[in-house]
Amino acid sequence: MSGLLGQLGGWCARHGRIVLAFWVAAAVLLTAGSIVFAGPVSNNVSIPGSDAQQAHDLMREGFGPGYGAGGTVQVVLYSADGPLTSQDRMRAVRRAMDEIRGIPHVAEVLTPYRVGGLAPSLQIGLLTVKLEGHDNSRLAETTRRISEAAQPVRALGVEAVPADASTPADKEIKTGTSEVIGVLCALLVLLFAFGTLVAAAIPVFTALISIATGLGVISLLGHLVDVPKQASIMATMIGLGVGIDYALFLLSRHRKLLAEGLLVPEAVRRTAASSGGAVVFAGGTVIIALSALMLAGFPLLQTLGWITGISVVCAVLTSITLVPALLGLLGHRVNALRLPFMGRRTAVEGLSGWGALGAWVARRPWSVLALSVVVLAALTAPALALRLGPLDDGYGDKGTAARRSYELMQAGFGPGINGPLIVVASLQERVVDRVPAPAVLRELKEEVGAVKGMAHVGDPLLNDDGTAVLVQAVSEYAPSDPRALEVVEAVRGIQVGGARVHVGGEVAAMADASDRIAGRTPLVVGVVVLLSAALLLLAFRSPVVAIKAALMNLVSLGAAFGALSIVFSLGLGSGLVGMDPPVSMDDSYLATLFFTVPIDGYIPLMLFAVLFGLSMDYEVFLLTAVRQAYLKHGDNRRAVAEGLGTTGRVITSAALIMVAVFVAFIAYPDPMVKIFGVGLAVAVAVDATIIRGFLVPATMVLLGRFNWWCPGWLERILPDLSIEGSEEETFTGEAPRELAGAVHG
Repeated sequence: MSGLLGQLGGWCARHGRIVLAFWVAAAVLLTAGSIVFAGPVSNNVSIPGSDAQQAHDLMREGFGPGYGAGGTVQVVLYSADGPLTSQDRMRAVRRAMDEIRGIPHVAEVLTPYRVGGLAPSLQIGLLTVKLEGHDNSRLAETTRRISEAAQPVRALGVEAVPADASTPADKEIKTGTSEVIGVLCALLVLLFAFGTLVAAAIPVFTALISIATGLGVISLLGHLVDVPKQASIMATMIGLGVGIDYALFLLSRHRKLLAEGLLVPEAVRRTAASSGGAVVFAGGTVIIALSALMLAGFPLLQTLGWITGISVVCAVLTSITLVPALLGLLGHRVNALRLPFMGRRTAVEGLSGWGALGAWVARRPWSVLALSVVVLAALTAPALALRLGPLDDGYGDKGTAARRSYELMQAGFGPGINGPLIVVASLQERVVDRVPAPAVLRELKEEVGAVKGMAHVGDPLLNDDGTAVLVQAVSEYAPSDPRALEVVEAVRGIQVGGARVHVGGEVAAMADASDRIAGRTPLVVGVVVLLSAALLLLAFRSPVVAIKAALMNLVSLGAAFGALSIVFSLGLGSGLVGMDPPVSMDDSYLATLFFTVPIDGYIPLMLFAVLFGLSMDYEVFLLTAVRQAYLKHGDNRRAVAEGLGTTGRVITSAALIMVAVFVAFIAYPDPMVKIFGVGLAVAVAVDATIIRGFLVPATMVLLGRFNWWCPGWLERILPDLSIEGSEEETFTGEAPRELAGAVHG
């Protein structure tokens, strides 16, 4: 593989203008296409085969407008200075309803003055719009038009807020400020690492081209598949981090080869053959981990996984093609525009700090191993308190329509109104006579109403065929309250003669998703670990290294989950990361800083896949350096110290960049993005310091020559896919004499 990558890198360096023009054109055209022909995003939480999905499938069968594919949109009305029942406000509401009826696909508009449409205070009401023959992908646009049609009531000072979270302002997580902050932080780290403006700009430029290309593809895919609203932000977070890191590794190797006196074409070729191979293997592990989410059994998570993988593919492709092209075009000007007092250390000097640490670890591996285990155990222990549950709009940003409508509905109708239950029962016998109401309908309503924690139960509704009955119910608890799940389970346990009961709705769907994911988690984890270990086995031809690397990555995951538990499940700083407390909490200073936040059940598995892949990046680069040193002189202890000394500065710079990017994204108003930002930042920081700086070197020293042992039969059947080619060894010449002496001390 190294030879092929070397040839590709050499060709790109010789035809740099063509390669650069291709990538710039691709980024510009795809970005323009995504703006002009932007694909819709989706929050589809369907789970094939689940009870909630069966309820929704039955609901679509003949229950009239609003219950089928068209859907329902609600507008929350709030009159702060008087009741909605005043004559002028009632006239304004009627005018708004008339305008809404003129919007295409509107089948019925229900007045807020109906039974159950007004809150007891008479200041909050629900204007319900039922749609039919409507494309759900255009729900955001329809919601916007309905909201605009409510202008007559706004003219009287009445607040009108769409209760659907999929308004254009909220539907898609927008990109902007956090990306700029992340890029600026990355540029600052690169300036310290390289000391020249030109060298620092290359990884940033490459990553931006990669991100623009990937986001363009993802947006256009929205016309073909259901793209989750979180897809673009996840792709940006991961793509920006790995895109800069991969280019950083290539650029560091290239500048080192230039400093050794190689000509530019040869330096580019060797860089692409060696570090390019490491990039391909590292990116491959991330893609494998994300692809394993296809086994999770949750369509939203499956789609989120492979779509996020698109950004990683783009990062790898730009790294092995665009970076060599830029290096070929720039030549020795890659070191131009040097900044004073920055980046003037030589390669040997760069070894001194991390090399000394490697030598220190090599002399006392047992002590370092014990201390590392204690520290990591302390960081992981809080993960036992991790609280999983639906994350509703009550935790959203206070500036969004979704959060405002949530608070108004809760204030007027109780917390359960934001997560109503859709109870659908399939009937064993078809109902022909509807008057009087069949006994099965009355019994179903009574049984649902008798469930502990049930606040309100609507009248049963038969479908056109008389084969199913629908009952809308509201519990006493908010969707994020664990007791809401207990109500769902209690309703599902209802026994009604001649009927089979199913429960749908947001709360029921997320409960089913959590159960499905929990059941599939061992399978996903096992597949990711085994496939990643297999890839490392192909790269390093060592079963011990492959298995140990996979297990080390699981350690950094424990620290990430521990941090999530401290911040969100225990609430020790949730306000510090920008989370807004629910309206039901008091507004004291401490309450705004410390409050618990549930974590959606799919987030830990998604975090596992992403973090496992990212952690493997640093493992690959460190092991590559250690293996090359070991192959030269056969001294394992010395090879570990040399490998850490040579890669320590680069890996630290890469980790700082990734941490900066992830921390910048914590500023996003979306709670899910904040959770990912905290988890990713902590995991990368722990991985690049405690694990790569202490735990991995200590274990490799203790294992000795066994690190690189491979049984003969396995050696014979493994294909030769080593990351580094024999002529492109990472380390040339002997290690510094003082380092060798320090190791053997």
